[in-house]
Formats: sequence, structure tokens, C-alpha cells
Amino acid sequence: MRWLGTLSVVFIACAPPKMEPPPARVFTVQRGFIRDPDGRAVILRGANVSGRHKEPPYFDFHDTPDFRRMRVEWGMNSVRFLISWAALEPTRDAYDDAYLDEVVRRVKLATDEGLLVFLDMHQDLYGVGFPGGNGMPRWTCAEANYASYSPSSTWFFNYLSAEVTACFDGFWSSKDLQAKYAAAWGHIAERFVDAPLVIGFDPMNEPYWGSFPPDVLEQSRLAPLYRQCITAVRAHRPDWLAFLEPASSRNIGLPSKLPAFPEFGNVVYAPHSYDGAAEQGMGFDPTRRQVLIDQVARMREEADARDAALVLGEYGGFSGHPGITEYMDAEFAAAGLARAGALYWDYGKNDSYALLDANGVPKPQVLSAVARPYPERVAGEPGPWTSTADGKTFEFSFTSDANVELPTRIAVPAGNHSATCEGCTVTSVDGAFELTATTSDVRVTVTRN
Repeated sequence: MRWLGTLSVVFIACAPPKMEPPPARVFTVQRGFIRDPDGRAVILRGANVSGRHKEPPYFDFHDTPDFRRMRVEWGMNSVRFLISWAALEPTRDAYDDAYLDEVVRRVKLATDEGLLVFLDMHQDLYGVGFPGGNGMPRWTCAEANYASYSPSSTWFFNYLSAEVTACFDGFWSSKDLQAKYAAAWGHIAERFVDAPLVIGFDPMNEPYWGSFPPDVLEQSRLAPLYRQCITAVRAHRPDWLAFLEPASSRNIGLPSKLPAFPEFGNVVYAPHSYDGAAEQGMGFDPTRRQVLIDQVARMREEADARDAALVLGEYGGFSGHPGITEYMDAEFAAAGLARAGALYWDYGKNDSYALLDANGVPKPQVLSAVARPYPERVAGEPGPWTSTADGKTFEFSFTSDANVELPTRIAVPAGNHSATCEGCTVTSVDGAFELTATTSDVRVTVTRN
């Protein structure tokens, strides 16, 4: 008998190789533009929601049909959603989370309709301690400043008052208050960890320089505050874009000295665009069209110098003033030539700046120049876009990127539109035109029939 022995086979259970999670599908800033998760350049065009958010009850009328109107009827894709530090932290060290719950709920109404949202911590005239002011909680400044304040009839001149200046100086000089401000932003971001269409935050609306020279304020006070806020926010939402405003001196034409933020990346330069004479109640003089266009062109240069995208966080005008349609047409032209996003001030109901009148009826003299075709997502490098003054013809060119698989999307407001394209095929999809490039140089024309 032959001994064959015993063959033993031992199976050792091994842990499966560790699989890295797929990269998060996030929005970024690359080559001068916001980019979507598929690599397309994103042009934000939408509205601020809304001026009524500045004061109690800190919200306006907007519900699902109102956000749907933005997306479907007007073709918009984005919201700058106003929030208030005074509403969030009315008492020092005590957050009002019921207010924040309502912010979260309402923002979700917007994102459920496909709108991209970034949050704006708004202030005007420092804070709620001043008549007509909003933003900063009353406890952040000495009561004596509120008591001695006497307002001017022209609201923005009140920034020059000794009391408002003193409150800003106190904030810019207080490490404690700035730390509280950044912590409030961190608290907000923590509540939006599962909101992918909330893409970023605007740390402070129109920061006023107080008694500091504006360039000194931007470099020695504002930039450090922004760094604190970005750090606090990105502890919870590392993907959020930082929509950083220059000092409000930029609104009167002074070049910004705000530094770049290379240590963070994904920065959007977010100045505001207004005509000074129109803001003082004189209406818009069409001969100032080129002045406005040149102003936004310089903003694009400032954004490029900071390796940032460019989004005009606010533009708008008093709907009853002379030249309002020409004014908004000039703003559309300025944004298109600078290849900038732009959000109208505001989507509210009143007889001044709002898109709707006090009865909730859309204002055609404003919307005719605001709700127009625009390049919403671009599979490549956007060129400028233009529109005829009557809004009937829109033209756009871009250089296609073969590495981006999804089509370019041209958003259009409701109505009968047709499109022709050179260097691409064009399809009408869900109230927009989608372009598939066949060459590197693409040009599209959209006509309202």
C-alpha cells in the first residue's frame, strides 16, 4: 500500500482591500469660473431673497411657487439668501435655533426647485441698534452710540455718522467680536452639511471701513476676519465657496486692495455693481452705460488677480426712475462682457427695487432686461455674451473642452425662443437649449420669436 499522505488546504480570511470613497461631487473655482462637479463653468444668474430678511420676522413671502417662478418663468439658477446675525444671536452666547431651522427649511424650498444658493450675512448701517440698520446684534456696540444717533434722510450717508463709525471701529478692533462672528458662521455651516446645492457663503455684506482707510481695512482687518470665517465654515462644509466682498468703498469706484487667499482656494470675488447717480435718486443717464461697463471690467481684472471667479452679488435699480430699463440693460451688458455672474436686488414686493410691485405683479420694465437668456453651464471656457437692447437676440461664444462630457446649457426665460449654432448641435431640453460641440470654437444665437 502506497502512503499518499494528507493534503491540507488552509483558507485564511483576508479583509477586502480598503476602498477609498469616490470624490465628493462639489463645486470649485478653477480658471476664473465656478465649476460644477462635471467640470462645466457655472454662471450664476438670479436674485437676492430678500430685503425683508433684514428685519423681524426676518423672512419674506417666498414659498415653492415663488422659487419655481425664478427657475422656470425667469430662467434663473441661483439665490443669494439673506440671513442676519442679530436674528441668529440676539443675545450674546445664545443662538436662536428656531430662526436657523426656518432658514434651513426655506433654503431647501429653493434648492428643491433646482436653484443654487449661497448665504449672505447681511448688514446695513452696522446693526439693529440704529433706525434703518440691520445685521449686527444690539449687544455688539455701546448703548451710548445708539442713544445719541440722529439719522440723515439719505440712508447711506448715515454710515458717516460718528455713532455708526464708532460701532464699526469697535467691531474691527475687537478680536472677541470677530471671533463671535466667525463662530456664528460655523454654527450656520454645521446645519447645512447635507445640502449639496447650498454652494457657499458671503461672510459680510458691504463691509464699511469706519475710520480706517479702506485699503488698510481690507488688508489688516477684513482679510483676517474672512480667514476666521472660512476656517470656521470649512470645518463643517469644506466644499463651500467663499463669496468675498471688498470693502463698500468699491461701490463708489475705489479699487479694492483685498488680498488673495491662496491658502484656501475656491474663492469668488463678489463686489456689487450700481450707478452712483441712480443710487442718489437721479435715474440712469444712458451716456453712463460705458462707465458702468468699464467698472465691471475692472472688477473682472481684480477677480483674475486673486485667482477668483467673479459674481456681482448685487445689482439693481429703482423701478420707477427714468432710464431703469436702459440701466438694467447696461448691467446685463457689463456682466456679459466681463463673463460674470450677477444677482438682482431684489426678489421682493415693493415699488422701489423689487422685481414685483407691492401687489405682487412682475415689473416688465425691469424683468425685460433681467430675465434674459444666459450661459448657465459651459463645457469649456466661456467667452463674452451680449443681448440686443430689446432682449430679442442673445449671442454667446465659447471654446469647447473635449474632456467635459455634458453639454453646454443656455437658460432662457419662459417664451417662444429658437436657437442656431455654429460648431455645435443644439437641442431644446426642459426650457433651455443644450449644445454639443462639434468643433473647438462655438457660437450660439438665441432669438425670442
